[in-house]
Amino acid sequence: MEQRDWHVNYDEGVSTAIDYSKLNIPQIFRQTVERFGDRPALVFLNCKLTYTELGAEVDKCAIGFSKLGVKMGTRIAIQLPNIPQAAISYLAALQLGAEVVMTNPLYTFREVEHQWKDSGCEVAVTADFIWDDIIKDRRAELAPTRWVVASIPGYLRFPLNFLAPLKLKKQDPPRWAKVAPEADMIRFKDMIKDASGPVPRPDFDWDQVAALQYTGGTTGPSKGAMLTHKNLSSNIQQIDGWFTGVEYGQEVLMTALPLFHVFGMSVCMGWGMASGACMVLLPNPRDLPSVVKAIVKHKITLFPGVPALFNGLNNFPGIEQTDVSSIKYCFSGSAPLPPDVMQKFESMTGSKIVEGFGMSETSPVTHCNPLNGVRKPGSVGIPVADTDARIVDIETGVQDVPQGEEGELIVKGPQVMKGYWGRPDETANSIRDGWMHTGDLATMDEEGYFQIVGRKKDMINCSGFKVFPDEVDGVLVAHEAILEAATIGVPHEEYGETVKSFIVLNAGMTLSAEAAQEYCRENLAKYKVPRLVEFLDELPKSSVLKVLRRELRDMEMAKAKG
Repeated sequence: MEQRDWHVNYDEGVSTAIDYSKLNIPQIFRQTVERFGDRPALVFLNCKLTYTELGAEVDKCAIGFSKLGVKMGTRIAIQLPNIPQAAISYLAALQLGAEVVMTNPLYTFREVEHQWKDSGCEVAVTADFIWDDIIKDRRAELAPTRWVVASIPGYLRFPLNFLAPLKLKKQDPPRWAKVAPEADMIRFKDMIKDASGPVPRPDFDWDQVAALQYTGGTTGPSKGAMLTHKNLSSNIQQIDGWFTGVEYGQEVLMTALPLFHVFGMSVCMGWGMASGACMVLLPNPRDLPSVVKAIVKHKITLFPGVPALFNGLNNFPGIEQTDVSSIKYCFSGSAPLPPDVMQKFESMTGSKIVEGFGMSETSPVTHCNPLNGVRKPGSVGIPVADTDARIVDIETGVQDVPQGEEGELIVKGPQVMKGYWGRPDETANSIRDGWMHTGDLATMDEEGYFQIVGRKKDMINCSGFKVFPDEVDGVLVAHEAILEAATIGVPHEEYGETVKSFIVLNAGMTLSAEAAQEYCRENLAKYKVPRLVEFLDELPKSSVLKVLRRELRDMEMAKAKG
């Protein structure tokens, strides 16, 4: 790639171009098993598997999957929380040359039905409580014909393997159910126990599809981004080349981000596995007491997270008296990270947070702030190795906009998806001349640092003036009384749209709507100040704690129809 403005800001030792090892994901994993076999690979409560032990479980799972008919090109759904069986199933499926469809365990039947029918899954791995609650009696309506059912306590040691089911069954909703094998269903533990025979390890091309990674469906039905082994492997090597201070085989990586999400799948599991890190699995990133306990107990050194998680830990009761100094590096994505949240977390832990950018369609990482060089709060940094980026006009998506002006971010690199599964028109609209049109609005400064200012679909048009919700939110959360904020556009007879902000206050704090608006007037142009303010106990969030503005818009529509 040609020299770009941002290349001068790369850390020393970080290359602008990579000589890629053309290894698929199973080959990268086997390399780690051979190199760090005795090192811990997965920790889940009182379960600890070394890389040698994890490799053996993956082989047995691959044998079991093979007996169920999984082979090259088979699409297999994995719908599990962050438990050992999720990582084992993922690696075993890819070892067979299958295509994984990582599925949110919180999905309703309608959402599962769309994803699995759209992808044409033949086999599904799900959790016992999901099987019992939404699948068992309606499985004939779904695409898979063979089922593997796993249980959260499945890899726990005594006494938790006996105590956990009792506790999980009492949760609301329950997270454990007793299931018996059926003609088309096998329990995960039985499949592993009965695995025998040669381990299948077929050869396949680097360009073979590894995953159909479904988008969130914020602008319509969710689409399956076809991520190849080349995409995933290249991005792992790009991430690896960026973080030069990481010690192979020595790091302890917080794995609270859901593995079904591309951030958790590629950064936590993919890069974590490639670097020989010990991945500490947590099924619920909202469970802050468990997050804090894991940091302290396991001496977490690497912490991929999202702004809501860092902010939650900043405000966790007693965190000031808790030793969280083991954390060295944190990686933040999915939403803008407020500078004060970054500063407080870094001061508390002594760590560095580097903010980056990615999406399902790019495996996911395209941008990141340098680890040791200039970090610009509020910026997603600069493109990683072999990645090009431009800001183009919103209307045509062709003409570059002047430096510093807002436009659509487009990217190009080896991590960009092959296309959308079964949607050639959508693919052609999103990937043009090799450039992935992200749908994100951004700016680039004179040093090549990019800042995301919003989504095209979220931009508010107020009498012809553009209002970017992220900017308004950034101002609001800087107020000492405000914990979180989310801004949307709502219909207005005179202006077309007007600005409304939803606010969550810090515990014990009070603030009026008028005071919030006055604070905004001091920091924003008049047309950006929210005309409407509503206080909520909490904001609707996705499984990776990303604020769901579409749910706020739906709330407003429901009120209007009232």
